[in-house]
Amino acid sequence: MPVLYAATTNQGKLRDFSTAAQEFGVEIEPLTILATIPAPEETGATFVDNAILKAIYYSRFAPSEIVIADDSGLEVEALNGAPGVRSARFASDSGLADSPDAPLDNTDVWNNMLLLQRLAAIPAPQRTARYHCVLAAARNGQILHTAEGSVEGVILEAPRGTGGFGYDPLFYLPQLDRTMAEIDLETKLSLSHRGRALQALLELLSSDP
Repeated sequence: MPVLYAATTNQGKLRDFSTAAQEFGVEIEPLTILATIPAPEETGATFVDNAILKAIYYSRFAPSEIVIADDSGLEVEALNGAPGVRSARFASDSGLADSPDAPLDNTDVWNNMLLLQRLAAIPAPQRTARYHCVLAAARNGQILHTAEGSVEGVILEAPRGTGGFGYDPLFYLPQLDRTMAEIDLETKLSLSHRGRALQALLELLSSDP
């Protein structure tokens, strides 16, 4: 199991996966064909549903290789678990998005802005949240394993830190007195939802005959 192919072009995710995989002597490579094929419609109601459908779909384009796909996001208790499976599309679902000719992708900015708006009237003790990730591994259109990981935190009233991506500047870790955007990559991978899910998945894969 020296190389796994990740069905994502998100550089933040690829970096997280690669760092977590080093402990197992496994390389994570991006699935290069992603740029030439349409993405599947993520119709699942849960992270598990979407991770599985993506892993099955993309593995058919990489015969005999193990392809991993994730579905992950932020679940805020005061918002009844939202944005959940719509985390990456939270703002666009509400009509907030860049113009087609925008020079930069500001999706994270829009998503964080909308989250702060939705939580504006919620006091700090009730702003609890979790990052949740489900990873699925497939080969030739067949699921091999799924694994999950999560980390608990609190949503701040203003962003802090310049590292990470997504909701990291707002996701506060009380035990460290830092946001996900304020900690180094090694620390992040030791407790992040994505790192925990990948470690669990690699353990399952390594036990396969």
